[in-house]
Amino acid sequence: MTAPKKTTPRATFRTAGKTFVADSCRSLAGAAESGLVELHACGRAGYPGRPLPSDELPGLRSVGTWDAASAQNWGLPLHRNEGIEISFLASGEIAARIENRFQTLRHDEFLVTRPWQPHQLGNPHVGASRLIWLILDVGVRRPHQDWRWPAWIVLSRSDLAELTRCLRQNEQFIWPGSPDICRGFLGIARAVEENNNASHASRLAVLINEVLLAVLDNFRARRIRLRASLTSAERTLRQFIVELDNAVGEPWSLEKMANSCHMGVTQFVYHFRQATNCTPAQYLMKTRIQRASLRLVNEPDCPITDIAFDCGFSSSQYFTNVFTRQTGCSPRIFRKRHQRPLP
Repeated sequence: MTAPKKTTPRATFRTAGKTFVADSCRSLAGAAESGLVELHACGRAGYPGRPLPSDELPGLRSVGTWDAASAQNWGLPLHRNEGIEISFLASGEIAARIENRFQTLRHDEFLVTRPWQPHQLGNPHVGASRLIWLILDVGVRRPHQDWRWPAWIVLSRSDLAELTRCLRQNEQFIWPGSPDICRGFLGIARAVEENNNASHASRLAVLINEVLLAVLDNFRARRIRLRASLTSAERTLRQFIVELDNAVGEPWSLEKMANSCHMGVTQFVYHFRQATNCTPAQYLMKTRIQRASLRLVNEPDCPITDIAFDCGFSSSQYFTNVFTRQTGCSPRIFRKRHQRPLP
């Protein structure tokens, strides 16, 4: 009896009450199964295509190409990947979204997204296009963490450090390609499509290294401007604060907040004070009271106890005491004062 194959679980990232799971490109895989698009890929941990053996190119999460001969409606929704993703559009054009910025990826351009950065391809429509991509896990969850490239990436130490700075410290996502970048990605596509000999991993390793070097040369030629603040602990804090504003009902502790930012408690408190001029506990309580105040006004029929629990308070009495101390009146009186007149 053959033992079942072990599958690597998809990467996850938990922060501010939410768990993000690395994308599995389900809509793309479904389009390929339906014959709408030609798909060739290798991957692990839920990504489509031929499974990569555990000892083959560690850190490579997905590499492949799709070829859509006509307009499609299965576009990849807003999603996240655990690694640095570089996608080259060999032909056609695709609507792209990176965080809250909308752009168009056109032929001979490449798109870069950093680990766990939300992005989308298609709106949801995808035009006739051929896309080639690679996703490399560099072992980070937050902007301030140091990247750890796989050992088979053989750029010199100085080149790899420069490439890392360019990828981390620049907010431009779509770049014009170059003949070397085009040649490298087309080579990757051929290697994935053929996939018929023992040197497959070696060939892919060489081609991916060539692409990374070509991307670095492209950045050098354009003399791109870098901003070190994009990789600072303060940026991580500001990202977390946005997430915290939407997760006030979580049972937060100081340790849990620090862990969510991948920082020690002392480092976390220092940078939090720098960013907000208050302690994490003070900020959290203020945010909970603000959220509760809005709900008291906007949801006049919602029981005060429910609002208290939803906003992270352990009891309605504790909520009343804190609310009264912060606003000068009880939740019930606050709601009555701000009651909207009937139409």
